[in-house]
Amino acid sequence: MHGHSRARIVHRLRHALGHPGRVPRHLRRVTRNTWLRLSTRDHVAYYRAVMRSETARSPRGAVGSRSYRRWVALGKAQFDYLVRHGLKPEHRMLEIGCGNLRAGRLFIGYLDTGNYYGLDISPEILIAAQETLVTYDLRDKLPHLLPVADLRFAALPGGAFDVVHAHGVFSHSPPQVIEECLQNVGRIVRPGGWFDFTFERTEGREHQVLGETFYYRTETLLDLAAGCGLQATLMDDWERLPQRESKIRIRFPGPGPSTGHVVRDQDRGDLDRAAGQAMSDLG
Repeated sequence: MHGHSRARIVHRLRHALGHPGRVPRHLRRVTRNTWLRLSTRDHVAYYRAVMRSETARSPRGAVGSRSYRRWVALGKAQFDYLVRHGLKPEHRMLEIGCGNLRAGRLFIGYLDTGNYYGLDISPEILIAAQETLVTYDLRDKLPHLLPVADLRFAALPGGAFDVVHAHGVFSHSPPQVIEECLQNVGRIVRPGGWFDFTFERTEGREHQVLGETFYYRTETLLDLAAGCGLQATLMDDWERLPQRESKIRIRFPGPGPSTGHVVRDQDRGDLDRAAGQAMSDLG
């Protein structure tokens, strides 16, 4: 959580004075991002271009993990938290912004075969995700990786998922992208399911840095969810973990999926067709 604006010139000057070796890299990033903003039509296209550039340099770095050890630790923290808070092997899960499967590899291994679906706006990072499947020998678990152009979930059938998870997605999203997601996510979650998302929390002025990282007050996102008719709660126990981001859970009223529920053939067929169409679009 941050109490000050990282976009303020005073903060940037202090940071530059304290870390002079980072200044050239920061200037290169500013130049690159300015060009990408001018050459793309909207934020999603812009951030897709950022991810293309970052993935070419390092797939782990592109998802915010500068080392393999950090990549493993962050993925495990996400996985452990969801398991402690109700994720079961029989659940069907959608991970928004799955990246190169930092946490997804653990979800895939834990969930029943075919129950993991990962979305990302970056085709390049999904190629890196396929490499992760091979490295960790997860191909027999039949995960589905889908490229998307937005967060409307238009290709996914209604009520298809028990759990939706988005780590580090809203931290890179302006309000209109978050609202688009919140307006549409309820259609694809079963009664009794939930949607967890993280965000960069500030108690000060809301702001963004380089069009890449967005800082929100908790109340802003809770109000945005309420405006979409959703029940949202800040997850206080996540705050006590050594995590940079905060977490909100949206619950969808209902009895919840029963243990060992059977996936309907129609649901499976609809999802398989959606995955096939998405992969065709990627090609």
